[in-house]
Amino acid sequence: MDIYALRVFLTVATEKSFSRAAEKLLRTQPAVSLAVQRLENELGEKLIDRSAKELLLTDAGRIVLDYARRFENLEADLANALKELRDNSAGRLAIGANESTTLYLLQQIEQYRRLYPKVKVQVRRCLSSKIPAQLIDGDLELGLVSYDPADDRLVSAVIYTDHLAFIVSPEHRFARRESVAIAELDMETFIAHNVVSPYREVVLREFQRHKVPLNMDLEMPTVESIRRMVQRNQGVAFLPRLCVEQEVEQGILCEVEVPELRVERKIRLLYPARRSLSHAAKAFLELVRERGQ
Repeated sequence: MDIYALRVFLTVATEKSFSRAAEKLLRTQPAVSLAVQRLENELGEKLIDRSAKELLLTDAGRIVLDYARRFENLEADLANALKELRDNSAGRLAIGANESTTLYLLQQIEQYRRLYPKVKVQVRRCLSSKIPAQLIDGDLELGLVSYDPADDRLVSAVIYTDHLAFIVSPEHRFARRESVAIAELDMETFIAHNVVSPYREVVLREFQRHKVPLNMDLEMPTVESIRRMVQRNQGVAFLPRLCVEQEVEQGILCEVEVPELRVERKIRLLYPARRSLSHAAKAFLELVRERGQ
């Protein structure tokens, strides 16, 4: 349907005059008449009774007028919705993260929600290894990972630097030690996270390099379950420091340094390099950058 012709008809019907409609639309009267005729031809109905002295609408004309007003309202709603998106007063933001990296987003999301309370934020739990592909495919706008994907289709920005913490129960024999050598860990039961990660590979490699047995007799599906098992003195573990920060401060868990395993953990925010971000995603990215300065 010719939206311009519909708008012309709406103006003619509202003004009840071709000449006044032409003045309002800054068009000539013949141009206005032609637009109405074009709409009538398209719909196959006469919309105006031209035999009457005053401008009168036909039954079809009154129906079209009703829908023309609805179109006008929808157009205004569309303009307002787009303005709200630009002002971050509406919209949604989808971020992909795994269980542990989600923790690095909490402060940023809290501040973002204060600034843009009407934007719906959805953090989707994803396998870290799948996030780059989901970003490239358009399933996510932003993603958080703990490794460099080395893909020129993605932009990667380090937003936080953490480290792997060796944690034990307060009842453990190492609990009052500031540090232990890796060689002293040969008899320990390690509680492992049964999710593949580059940091697990680093730990395995260091134990092999120092020729120290690594006894991973217990694997758990979540960081929370690992924390609880260590707290119960059922084993020891390497976990991201931020994941145990509160428990260490409260004395529920103890962190002990292992000099041979000083492993930095860089948390990276990823986004597509060749696709435009939504206004909501741009605002979040800007907030994260400001916090990093």
